[in-house]
Order: sequence, then structure tokens, then C-alpha cells
Amino acid sequence: MSVDNASIESVLKETRTFDPPATFAEQANIRSEEQYNEMWQRAKDDPASFWGELATEHLHWFKPFDSVMEGKMPETNWFSGGKTNVSYNCLDRHLETDRRNKAALIWEGEPGDTRVLRYQDLHREVCRFANVLKKLGVETGDRVTLYMPMIPELTIAMLACARIGAVHSIIFGGFSADAVADRNNDAQARIVVTADGGWRRGKEVQLKAAVDAAMDKSPTVEKVVVVKRTGGDVDMVPDRDFWWHDLVEGVSAECDAVELDAEHPLFILYTSGSTGKPKGVLHTTAGYLLGATMTSQWVFDLREDDTYWCTADIGWITGHSYITYGPLSNGASVVMYEGGPNWPDEGRFWEIVEKYQVSIFYTAPTAIRAFIKWGRQWPEKHDLSSIRLLGTVGEPINPEAWMWYHEVIGQERCPIVDTWWQTETGGIMISPLPGITPTKPGSCARPLPGVVPDIVTKDGTSLEANQGGLLVMRQPWPHMLRTLHGDHDRFVSTYFSEIDGCYFAGDGARRDEDGYIWVMGRVDDVINVSGHRLSTMEVESALVSHELVAESAVVGFPHDLKGEGICCFVTLKDGSGDDELVKVLVKHVREQIGALATPDKIRFAAGLPKTRSGKIMRRLLRDIAAGRESVQDTTTLEDLSVLAALRNDEE
Repeated sequence: MSVDNASIESVLKETRTFDPPATFAEQANIRSEEQYNEMWQRAKDDPASFWGELATEHLHWFKPFDSVMEGKMPETNWFSGGKTNVSYNCLDRHLETDRRNKAALIWEGEPGDTRVLRYQDLHREVCRFANVLKKLGVETGDRVTLYMPMIPELTIAMLACARIGAVHSIIFGGFSADAVADRNNDAQARIVVTADGGWRRGKEVQLKAAVDAAMDKSPTVEKVVVVKRTGGDVDMVPDRDFWWHDLVEGVSAECDAVELDAEHPLFILYTSGSTGKPKGVLHTTAGYLLGATMTSQWVFDLREDDTYWCTADIGWITGHSYITYGPLSNGASVVMYEGGPNWPDEGRFWEIVEKYQVSIFYTAPTAIRAFIKWGRQWPEKHDLSSIRLLGTVGEPINPEAWMWYHEVIGQERCPIVDTWWQTETGGIMISPLPGITPTKPGSCARPLPGVVPDIVTKDGTSLEANQGGLLVMRQPWPHMLRTLHGDHDRFVSTYFSEIDGCYFAGDGARRDEDGYIWVMGRVDDVINVSGHRLSTMEVESALVSHELVAESAVVGFPHDLKGEGICCFVTLKDGSGDDELVKVLVKHVREQIGALATPDKIRFAAGLPKTRSGKIMRRLLRDIAAGRESVQDTTTLEDLSVLAALRNDEE
């Protein structure tokens, strides 16, 4: 990633603030500014003492660690000499308490089938499948690919791998056969665990067929385990493919957790770069688990009686950290849903909230904007009074979407934790603390204890308040990635070569006069208009603040006079746009953030090209705006017809 030395001009202005509800603050885990400030300062000044005490108190250790942190970025080790196990921390230690009979997973399939696994049930199934993996020849350190729908067996397989020290590589169920093969080969996976298929918006996603196609290009894979989910026809290759239910039948439910070094690899998770092969982000055992555990406590204010629902797919880091490892380490009850948010209708999420009395709801801004487009009549059909805390994750949330979330879903009584973090950081880095932080729509607020961010120019110079620049981390943290699997040189050059001594997040941001951080999106998404570097996120926020606009995506395109022009793709709440509305929206943007950000083109679209995780594929939109043929990979698109419609419109 290469960036120039110019700062990013911030033009978005937002002045509304919302204090935490008094009733919430009185019972919160972190209840005062003094407590937060003391924690943050201590973590900055004496990280070894701070993290060492938390690790001792909140994790189980077979053998205590000798030291907390060794080295400096990018070469750090945490809790050296210590022996622990993630599966034991998420399961076994709860069995010694009343949690053994508490619901761990509350699962709902898209067709409406349900399962509830108590902690003792989940422990039993994890032990059985861990024994299956061992019988298949999997040893500590081997890599196992999980390519599965959102079913309990995915969580079971993750924890079974962790139990025996196998390294799991979860591949999101929307990826193609070629993507599966590439990841199998990079990880040198020995086993693939999949399902015949899964359900998504009423249709079967055929996973086993994709695995079969990938196997021709995956020479290291020896065995394939298949969960029977949909009952669809699949080809089962003798001596290679095995049904999950056949393998676990009669297998012992006793399997001791392996005592693993604190720095033993836990998982590889591939994240696509803008160019080149996907990056295999590697996270290790103790530091990652401590980060997931503590951030779950701090940010979600977890209580014993909470029913917690993160709507992400486990194929992404959000699902790793905040569906499985963080909540289960804390002994929480976790809702897990298989399918789409609008099947059989646009009220499915709110039906689930009401049905299970969800108290913490964590979703993405792209989902919130879809809720807005579908209309408030859907949530208003359901009782959402059980919700006490809302969260957002995945990308910056524009203020108007934040306000809708606050008013319609939170009913103006729930704090919103707008969280910033990445696959590479392992856990949440910047977020409001719901009991103490006055929130500002669109800002992820302040760094968590142990996180030392800065906003800088490329030469590392810290910027003043309200100057946009590069978001970096100046101090290591336990749950940071350790390397890129098989390519440590790329790890160093990607994350630590831009600003000396710092981890560079790849995002632009500004810090306001109150110390709140406003993430302005990827530096790749900055537009250089007549010498001014503008964040596309801020232009998108201005557009979405108009009452007719549901969602927007802004990209740059070559412009003879300006260098780059501003092209806006706009989805309306109702109806279609015309030339008159273009004029209205151009005027609206000028009034909101100034003439500098005046759109050159506004194109109306029924939908925007998104991945199954909900992220807008702006790289594809840049190709369309520039009028060039796209060579980008489109295998992860949720709906290819959206892209086809945009291209046809261009023609």
C-alpha cells in the first residue's frame, strides 16, 4: 500500500451528541470516565502489568506465563512460557459453574428449524469431533479448511481444531471453487470440512460441489468431511469423502484439551488485497483470545442474562471474534442465524430479535441502510424492547443511518457502539464504551485500553485536531496479527513499512477537538479533486442525509480539468431518479459539505455491487465510472445482476 504525504481534507460536520442512558450507566461494567482514563493510561505506560493482570484473571492457564510481552512491532511475542487452550477457555471452565446448563448457541436455520446447545452439549460435540479429526490423522499444527454454512457444526469444528491445536482456515461460503483451492494450497490444508449446502434467501448454496471442483487443484487435501444440511444430491468419493454424522457416531465425548504454547497459531483467515494473492492473516492463541475476551466485556457490556446476536458470518473476522471466541470465552448465550435478512420477508431479523429476546444486537452499516430502504414498518411489527445495546461493524457508518438505527431500532433508549477494527487487529480497537461515552453519530469515539492510535502524515508527523490523515497504531497489542502465513516479508512491508515504528491500518481518519476519531474510509478510496484529497465516505454521508436516498457509493474517475472527478452511485428509498433529482442532490451535497465536493456525475441504481458480507465493491464501480472493462474478481458478489444492470445502463 502506497500513500502520498498529503493530508486528507475533512469536510463532514456533525455536532449532535447523545449521552449514555442513566439506567444503563448505573449498571455498566465500566462506569466512569476516571476508570476509563486510569485503564487507558496504565495500559499505555505499563502494558506488561496491565495485560498480565488481565490474562491471569480472565484466562485459564495450564502453565503460567514467564513474561507478558517481548520485542517490539512488528516482531512481538506475548505471554511467553505460558500454556493454555482456547477451546478449554470457551467451554471446559464453564462446566464447573451453573453455566453448564446455560444456552451457549441458540441457532435458527433459514427454513425455520432451530437448535439450542447448552455449554455441556457444545463441549460434548466439540470433544467428539476433535476425536474424529485425530482419527483422520490431524495432528497439532496441521491446517484444516472449514467451508461451511452458518450452522452449529461450524462453531463445533472451530473449537475442535482449537482443542487439538490444529489451525483452522475458514473460507466464507460465498467464495468460488478457485478461491477455495487457492486457500487450501496456501495453507497446505490436510482436511476440508464442508456441507452438502446451505440456505440463502430460499435457495440452496451448493458447497460440496464447489469443494469437489477445488479438490482437483488441492493436492495437500486428503479427506473431506461433509455435514448433511440441505439433503441435496452430492457426489461422495470413496475413501476421501465422509459424512459428519457417520464419523461422530459412537465416538467418545472425552477429549483432553492440548496444552499449547501461548503463541501457538490458532487460525489463518484470508483477506483479499487490492492486488495480488489473498493475504493469510495469522492469529495466535493467548493474545488473540485475551483481546476477544476483554473487548467483548468492555464494548458489549456483557451480563450473565444477555442474549447476544452478531449478524456477521463466521467466515469473516467479526464472526471469529464476536460470534465464537469472545462471547463463548465470557460464557454468553449467542444467537446464530443461517440465512438472509429478508427471507421470507424483510422482517426476519426483527422476528428473531423478538423470538429470542435479543438484548445485544451487532450488525453492519450496509445492513442498516438496507433496513432503511425496506422501511420502518418491518421493525415496527415486532417487539424490540428486549434490546439494550446496539453495535455497528465493518465500515464507517454515516450519521443519518446512525440516527435511524438509534430512533427506530434502539427506540432512542439504547447506546450504540460504533466499532472500528480489522481482520489484522483481531479485535475491536476504537469504540464508545456504552456506560460512559457520549456518542456522536458517525464517530467510533476513543481507543480502548491498550490501543495507542495516532493520525499522521506519511512522514509520521502527528496532525492537529480536525486534520485528516493516516490512522496508525504506535504501540503493540496482544491480539494483533503475528504474520502473513508463509510470507513474513509481505507482512512487514504491508503493515509496517509506510510509517516508521507504526502499524498502518490502511484507513484515513481525523481526530476532533474532543479526541474522538472519525474514520474516513480506506486511503484507496480518497479522491484527489483539483489538488484536494477528499474522503469518499464523507460525500456518501452527505448524499444519504437526503430524505430520498437509501444508500450511495462514491468513486473517482479521470477528469481532464480536476485530475479526478466525483461519480456518485445512488440507490433511492422509492422510485427512480431523473435529471431534476440529480440537480437537487448536487445542490444538497454543496450545501452539506461545500462546493469542493460537488458531484460531477450522479447515477441512479436499483442496487450496488456488494459481497455477501455486505461490503460495497467500489473497485468495480471505479471501473464503471471510468468507462473501462473490469478485470476484477466478481466471484464474491452477492448478486451479479446488479453489476450487469450498471454496465447495461452505462451502455
